[in-house]
Amino acid sequence: MKKLAILALLPLSACIRLGAEPPPSLLTLTPSQAVPVGNAQNSGAAKSILIAVPSVPQELAVTRVPVRATDTSLAYVKDAQWVEQPGRLFARLLSDTVTTRTGRVVLSLRQASVDPSSQLSGELRSFGMDATTNEAVVTFDAALIRVGRPEAVEKRRFEARVPVTTITAETVAPAINQAANQVAVEVADWIGR
Repeated sequence: MKKLAILALLPLSACIRLGAEPPPSLLTLTPSQAVPVGNAQNSGAAKSILIAVPSVPQELAVTRVPVRATDTSLAYVKDAQWVEQPGRLFARLLSDTVTTRTGRVVLSLRQASVDPSSQLSGELRSFGMDATTNEAVVTFDAALIRVGRPEAVEKRRFEARVPVTTITAETVAPAINQAANQVAVEVADWIGR
């Protein structure tokens, strides 16, 4: 009887999936101002900065691309998935942009403990699509502590919007990438002043 029950379940095992099917390709960000290969830096000769991975709301703590349908409802773009969580992607983009635009040496948390540096942290508030306006939206609330002024925290909100004709897996990545690069340039220029 047990053999018959096991044999009856075998055809069903081909129908069972443990997890969602991955999309055909994963999305990532590309810096518009990449650090050149072989670029040597020295924190003894240049200013340095620690760029922390920004905190994110729960809607961005996943690899899916959010779409704000209304002020109170959220969906995700079908077949669109980031290669890793948006906060980490954005921090890496910020690091490259700050390095190329300001000449600052971007340090890791461990490196910053031995080299006093400025510190940039913040919250990535939006990193997706707005269906009401058909725009990619990237909003970053930045907090900056400049070296020599540890008692002062500067805060500033940065936002970029890039229109799209339709919201699909093919159109969201280029639009969000453009918006993220625009925000990263504005943040780098703010740090560099």
